[in-house]
Amino acid sequence: MLRPEISSTSPSAPAVSPSSGETRSPQGPRYNFRLQETPQSRPSAQVVSASTPPSTSGAAGDRSSSSSLPCPAPGSRPAQGSYFGNKRAYAENIVASNLTFGASSSSARDTNYPQTLKTPLSTGNPQRSGYKNWTPQMGYSASSSSAISVHCPSVIVAVVEGRGLARGEIGMASIDLKNPQIILSQFADNTTYAKVITKLKILSPLEIIMSNTACAVGNSTKLFTLITENFKNVNFTTIQRKYFNETKGLEYIEQLCIAEFSTVLMEVQSKYYCLAAVAALLKYVEFIQNSVYAPKSLKICFQGSEQTAMIDSSSAQNLELLINNQDSRNNHTLFGVLNYTKTPGGSRRLRSNILEPLVDIETINMRLDCVQELLQDEELFFGLQSVISRFLDTEQLLSVLVQIPKQDTVNAAESKITNLIYLKHTLELVDPLKIAMKNCNTPLLRAYYGSLEDKRFGIILEKIKTVINDDARYMKGCLNMRTQKCYAVRSNINEFLDIARRTYTEIVDDIAGMISQLGEKYSLPLRTSFSSARGFFIQMTTDCLALPSDQLPSEFIKISKVKNSYSFTSADLIKMNERCQESLREIYHMTYMIVCKLLSEIYEHIHCLYKLSDTVSMLDMLLSFAHACTLSDYVRPEFTDTLAIKQGWHPILEKISAEKPIANNTYITEGSNFLIITGPNMSGKSTYLKQIALCQIMAQIGSYVPAEYSSFRITKQIFTRISTDDDIETNSSTFMKEMKEIAYILHNANDKSLILIDELGRGTNTEEGIGICYAVCEYLLSLKAFTLFATHFLELCHIDALYLNVQNMHFEVQHVKNTSRNKEAILYTYKLSKGLTEEKNYGLKAAEVSSLPPSIVLDAKEITTQITRQILQNQRSTPEMERQRAVYHLATRLVQTARNSQLDPDSLRIYLSNLKKKYKEDFPRTEQVPGKTEE
Repeated sequence: MLRPEISSTSPSAPAVSPSSGETRSPQGPRYNFRLQETPQSRPSAQVVSASTPPSTSGAAGDRSSSSSLPCPAPGSRPAQGSYFGNKRAYAENIVASNLTFGASSSSARDTNYPQTLKTPLSTGNPQRSGYKNWTPQMGYSASSSSAISVHCPSVIVAVVEGRGLARGEIGMASIDLKNPQIILSQFADNTTYAKVITKLKILSPLEIIMSNTACAVGNSTKLFTLITENFKNVNFTTIQRKYFNETKGLEYIEQLCIAEFSTVLMEVQSKYYCLAAVAALLKYVEFIQNSVYAPKSLKICFQGSEQTAMIDSSSAQNLELLINNQDSRNNHTLFGVLNYTKTPGGSRRLRSNILEPLVDIETINMRLDCVQELLQDEELFFGLQSVISRFLDTEQLLSVLVQIPKQDTVNAAESKITNLIYLKHTLELVDPLKIAMKNCNTPLLRAYYGSLEDKRFGIILEKIKTVINDDARYMKGCLNMRTQKCYAVRSNINEFLDIARRTYTEIVDDIAGMISQLGEKYSLPLRTSFSSARGFFIQMTTDCLALPSDQLPSEFIKISKVKNSYSFTSADLIKMNERCQESLREIYHMTYMIVCKLLSEIYEHIHCLYKLSDTVSMLDMLLSFAHACTLSDYVRPEFTDTLAIKQGWHPILEKISAEKPIANNTYITEGSNFLIITGPNMSGKSTYLKQIALCQIMAQIGSYVPAEYSSFRITKQIFTRISTDDDIETNSSTFMKEMKEIAYILHNANDKSLILIDELGRGTNTEEGIGICYAVCEYLLSLKAFTLFATHFLELCHIDALYLNVQNMHFEVQHVKNTSRNKEAILYTYKLSKGLTEEKNYGLKAAEVSSLPPSIVLDAKEITTQITRQILQNQRSTPEMERQRAVYHLATRLVQTARNSQLDPDSLRIYLSNLKKKYKEDFPRTEQVPGKTEE
């Protein structure tokens, strides 16, 4: 039978397998949700063939939507209306174990449910409740990560704080619903709870779980108050304190942690608060997902706060690490500069690394070695990039495979079948990846190559191939992917399945034949199309064709028209779609039984996918770093006790501007760790400060940096005080916001911090502003932190007379005669030089260019001159201070040379001789100072 042309009505859907997650309603109780299958609203796709599984590869899948129904009691049987009836035996055993709620009770309304309460935030203020319709992803999204800059939250976090003497001891546990990995952490925090807020900002959670005792009405804890203030758009759930049980948490870890990561038990067995948090987290996830994790299926790890550098959320925003402050939709951010990843896992890893840079020099250098090899070996670079780009979201795939639904539904069946096909596709890429990496040399790449030698990859693939057709693969288009799922299982394994598939093929052929006959009957160019929402339907493009009476035949119903294209169906076609859907459910049911049996056989080997997921995401990120280097002249950083950048430039500005930004030098040591930067407005001070921080972050995540040469000291914390906006939500003026931010820095900064402060004290009068700046500078000078302090208060520059580790820098400007207006104009050079700025009263010069009356400008100049003369009377350096400064700088240079010098003896002798000569030259200048002072 000849088939009519079959086409799609819309672009193919993203490769997302059907979801069987939960949807929550903002109106009803939070615990009344359970998903059942509904066949509506699936994207349309192109049909290739329905009778045999296509063998061409591509991208994609389909998404199903769900409706909300009451959740059955844990441990109970599925509802009678469930298509598949009872649970599988092994899932039933797990559900009946201690992993479920109320296992000791047989009541359908078990009183041992965790009490999920609405917090005070969620009552009476819908804007702050953060409740959203939400469905955890149970499938895979194949959209390219390199094109995605918006982070979609999928992380649930449980937070608990000690009580009494243990207040301030924080336990946290988090799980990503797209990645079967639990991260535990426990740490002591101060009264500002800076570490907690920062960690939560980095996780960007979908939901936060806390104990109901933390938010008792009228007696909520400070931690709860701070979290709710900082996370207004995040869902909050409180459960009874008894579910924060450290003993149960340890049992969970023993039952669920895979063998390769079982050493985590030794790390956390005495960390009671993170154990309590993980107990509540897993109980809640099991509850909302209505599924349990298979035994020995989760990767569980403990992360201490000392393993990465801390960047607070305000600094991340000021530096535009992930989101551009002017337009959140564009990618003019550090993430956008470095993100050339090909997989969602690589994109997620890059994002988390930018927010939490490494502090271990050995690990950073191993990454840099890899980037260097990728840059030097083009064959390795392009070979790896080609293979990596074909990987799906391995982490999310693994997350779905290790979950066992408590109730079998059509959605659950379709999801498992889809993800088994994805698993086969992923495992078939292991050998090409090994081939691409076989000639790599660096230790880290060799280690990842070694992880691919795991025999379990081959064992799983062989078991899959005994059941799944060789031609079954992941393809573009929801109908094409549906065809793949129908014919995924080999023939002759289940006789009834073979019969059901023949029936399905006959129905599809009949649909195509019927539409062809209708076209001949009415002499119309009809073609068969398909969409997820409508199933098979008829489509026709009129072009120049004139319809009789401008109407379609009465047999056609549900007519819609877009431009010159008609879409419609008929009563017979609707009936055939129903038959097709019924046949499809039978196929999925029988295929699901076979797939479940296969999955039960490969569960013991599936843990190797954690290694594969880690390998793919890391390689993707390293390839992204190398790719970024090929587009600009970046250099490999070194790590010493000095921050030294030769001709460095702003990486984001380079991406935005047509020309390469002006490069500047930076030199900060322990002996000269406080830079005061002055210069006119718009001369480049703020851009320079951000540039230093961005280069520091790039170096510590293992990327090359935009400079001719760079050396960095490892920093444990990065603080910025840059923004000068009011904050209406917290009722803070510009000045109050400044004070809050600087207080946060002063409370948390230490000797290993990098601190960037831009124009502090502008929100109050000049005298108070100078006083505050001076006091803050003196406090920071007592630390060994590297500090860059940009200011317009020139009086502050004279602090170098009292503190030898202060260095003044300024941005140069040039004055150009404007002949047309007979006035001078300022030309910005954006070049940084030593010393104070020679520009005086540049604010007045800017005012002069504006439309202020000349008399006002003249008066302002006279008053400014008088005030300046009074302030500067007693701030000149003494000769003794200048001598001490010369000795101090010589000593710090000698100490630095002894620590870091790699010069050969002859070069070192020349360098020391030059140091001595410079030191001698400084004294004649200091002897001239008394004369100046007497004058």
